[in-house]
Amino acid sequence: MKEVERASQFGVPSEVLKPSAIAAREPHLSGDFTGAIYLPTPGFVPDPGALAKAYTALFKRKGGRFLVSDAKTLEQDAKGWRVRGAAAREAVVALGPWSDLVFRRLGYSIPLGVKRGYHLHLAPGGNAVLHEPVLDSDLGFVLAPMNRGIRLTTGVEFARRDAPPTPVQVQQALPRARALFPLGEAIDAKPWMGARPCLPDMLPVIGQAPRHAGLWFDFGHQHHGLTLGPATGRLLAEMMTGQAPFADPRPFAADRFG
Repeated sequence: MKEVERASQFGVPSEVLKPSAIAAREPHLSGDFTGAIYLPTPGFVPDPGALAKAYTALFKRKGGRFLVSDAKTLEQDAKGWRVRGAAAREAVVALGPWSDLVFRRLGYSIPLGVKRGYHLHLAPGGNAVLHEPVLDSDLGFVLAPMNRGIRLTTGVEFARRDAPPTPVQVQQALPRARALFPLGEAIDAKPWMGARPCLPDMLPVIGQAPRHAGLWFDFGHQHHGLTLGPATGRLLAEMMTGQAPFADPRPFAADRFG
């Protein structure tokens, strides 16, 4: 199978499951399965909000401070960079899909786009339990066990960042998901929508702003911000402090777009 070969190529363990093995791992799934690919090593986060709060608490324990201001007020002065109510020698633009609100004002024409996505939490039906995330690659949706319930999430939507939500994919996937796993009532009043920043070459922008001393960029991680955040933070910290970077930063340079 191509998926298994690709996983093996990058050192990711995988196992092909027959229908009987699927039933043993996830007894509440239903369907006429040909088989499945089980990836034993990836983890998943059942409460991303709690994880973000834990990172915040760790940052504070390490001596960090959180200040709230308007990033659109960022400007350079003789001492470095400042926004309304705060100043620093250096600044990092890490605003995800809203990063263009800052870098365009400063004269950069980075082709930042957006892929929007939706998800909806539902209660499990009866005593049904889902142990791990399940992807239906043919029908294009994922069911994942979360602290709030079972999360249904779908593919990407190409739309303007601030356009009204159009959760058509969730509506279409919901009956298919119910056929795969017993789902009860929706927990969320409406589907959540997120905007994922992306660039034409599917690589983020990480590194120094070409025309402004002390300004750094860090955005465009698409769906992978949670996974790539720690590695990006390390890479950026090493670049900012003059250390040898652990990975080649040149593919992520902002000036690759001209």
